[in-house]
This record gives sequence, structure tokens and C-alpha cells, in this order.
Amino acid sequence: MPPDIHDVFVSALAALDTQQLRRHRRVVSALDGAMVQADTQPRLAFAGNDYLGLSQHPALIEAARQGAARYGVGATASPLICGHSPAHEALEQELARFVGLPRALYFYAGYAANAGAIPALVERGDALISDALNHACLIDGARLSRADLTVYPHNDLAALERALVATRGARRRLVVADAVFSMDGDLAPLPEMLALCERHDAWLYVDDAHGFGVLGEGGRGSLSHWRVPTDAMSSRLIYMATLGKAAGVAGAFIAGAPAVIEWLVQKARTFFFATGAPPMIAEALRASLQVIESEGWRRERLLQLRTRLACGLAALPWPAPASQSAIQPLLLGDNGTALRVMAALDAQGIWVPAIRPPTVPDGTARLRISMSAAHTPDDVDRLCAALLAASARPLSELPVSRGEPRRCARRFAQSRHRIAAP
Repeated sequence: MPPDIHDVFVSALAALDTQQLRRHRRVVSALDGAMVQADTQPRLAFAGNDYLGLSQHPALIEAARQGAARYGVGATASPLICGHSPAHEALEQELARFVGLPRALYFYAGYAANAGAIPALVERGDALISDALNHACLIDGARLSRADLTVYPHNDLAALERALVATRGARRRLVVADAVFSMDGDLAPLPEMLALCERHDAWLYVDDAHGFGVLGEGGRGSLSHWRVPTDAMSSRLIYMATLGKAAGVAGAFIAGAPAVIEWLVQKARTFFFATGAPPMIAEALRASLQVIESEGWRRERLLQLRTRLACGLAALPWPAPASQSAIQPLLLGDNGTALRVMAALDAQGIWVPAIRPPTVPDGTARLRISMSAAHTPDDVDRLCAALLAASARPLSELPVSRGEPRRCARRFAQSRHRIAAP
């Protein structure tokens, strides 16, 4: 007899345990600043993507409250039925103006935006050229498209150009890349990539999940950071950014030429087959855009904290590649070391997630330190001191993670922060 389905997955989960790859959720509540309550215990969190500390901002909360009072708490249908409210319409217009592109389209989630847009742009017989370190949602969108896929080494412009030359017979060619890479915090060389796409008659699809709100003038993102010309942006470039990270709320948008956005309205399955996000979310995001632009001190604080963190990490024996973003990786190598260092920090009331394969390549397990404007200089100093103390002890003397080896490390959850202007 074939094995019972329960037994199949019990064995599969045991295999994850053996490899130290099983993940677990924590139950997380916001406390104050960068403090959260995780599984009933207070923790100083360097775990979420609330880069500007906006998820608990009073203006966003009030906008959501008023939006709920006006529209209710649900969109009730897909945007092409009756789920596109005046709040959604206004948000899309304001997003397009914010990033300097003609038109924008709002999706309920960043994963849905990439998984739906990429297959709408290219299909079987087309060519898709993807950076080796792209996020999973870009990879899944590429697979769903069924286009001929070429993966080039991370940020290797020479390899990208060879791929463009090799695929010049394809009907359409789409280069896909993160603008800020989620596990390394480094930036894609967008001006050079766009120049290659112009030279070889290809399109460039940029996922700016971790740059929007953080980089560029007024937080307008990676295109502004690189000073990409507006005409080039609209003719060759399709821009995507998420709104649940620095923007502090939820969802994502894609912006570009009007015909491209209209095509996505007609063909992106994750847009028109899914119930729309509640209008109250759109109203909170409209408030977020105003705060991102007006409260520039948040980005200034983030830069100061990042510099302070880099100085502290320089004293450690583990590599910490330089980052221009709010993401700072600390490379530890194997899964066991990452879990034990995470546990050592956890014992000190500090939460930094251990990131392991398949999220990162084999042999590159790491701590992913996420900075926020909600952190203080004292928070950063506390983290660096705890890491230095952990590095001075033999690995065998470090605490064993709650999840090692039977349950492994808990998966990190996005923390929420309260923060007031200085």
C-alpha cells in the first residue's frame, strides 16, 4: 500500500530537521520603537522590513481608520468587477507622480505583482534574462511565463550583455532584476543595465521592494538614486515596488508606460482574478507617501545608524559586506553557526533572523540585520556588543537554538515600530 499522506510529510519534515532547515513562526506584537513582543517575550528586533518605522505612524493609522469608516473593511471583488474604489484610483495616480512615471497599477501584494506581471509581459518563445540572486517571486514569475530563461551571475554586466546577444532572435526580451537585493543589501547597476537594454532592444523589469522609500530624493527609490532619465524610464523600463516595507502598509505597484500598464490590467492574472485590497489600505498608503516625502529625517537617521553599525561589525571575525541599503548581512557560512549565533543574541533579548538555504545559496547562511529609523544609536551599540561577545566564545559554548536540531530556527516575522519625530 502507498504510504499514508500524514506519514509522507512527517518523514519530509524530519528531513528538514536533519538539515536544520525547518522554520517556525513567532507570534509578534508591536511594543515601542524597535521593541516587539515575540512569543510573549520582549525583543529588540532587527528582523522586519519597516525601514522608516511607519507601520505604527499615527497619520497612517488615522487614514486607515477614516478609510474604514467611509468604505468598510473589504473591497468585495476583484478590481475589474467592483473592487476598485476612489481610494485605489487616487493612490495609483499619486504613486505614478511620486516615481515620475506615466501610470501605475496597484496589486494586493508584491509577490502577486511579480508572479502576475512577468507572465503577462513575456511568454513561450520570448527570452527572459534574470540575475542569479533575484527574489523568489521574480523567479516564480519567470517560471510561470514559460519564456526561455537565462540566468546571469549576480550583477555581471558582461554576462548580461552576452545573454542579450545570444537571445537577439527572440520576439521579446525581458531583463529582470532586483534593484536592492533582499539578502545582500547591494544595489543593481541600473543605469548600465538600462543602457544595455537600449542597445540590444530589450526591456528592463526592476523590483525596487527594498529601495522604495529608502533611496533617492524624497524616498522615490532606486531610479531617483541612480538619476535615471525620465524618458528612458518610460520607454524601456517597467518599475515595481512593494508598499509593505518602507511604506509601512501592504501591497505593491507597477509603474510604466500607459500601454504597458493597460496590458497588465487586461492580462495579469493575479490582478484581475484576485479580490482587491481593502480601500482603507489604499488610504493608509496615500498618507504614507506624504510622510515618506516630508519626513526626510527618517532616511537621515537610517544612514547614520547604518554607518554606526558598519563600524561595530568591523570588529567581528565574520564578513559583513558593505551595504548602501537598510539590509546588512553578516555571513556565517553553515546553518548550525547561524542558528547558534542567532540563539546567543536571542538569549540577550535581541532578535536577528538566521537566513538559510534555499533563501540564500548553500554555504552562505547568515544573519540578516534589518535597520529601521525606529532604532536608536543605543540599539545598534547593544547589538554590536552582543555579537562581539558571541564571537569571543567557542561555537560549542553558544546557546542551542530552540529549533536545533529538532525544530530549528523560527522564521522571522515583520516587526512593527512606533516612532516619534526627534
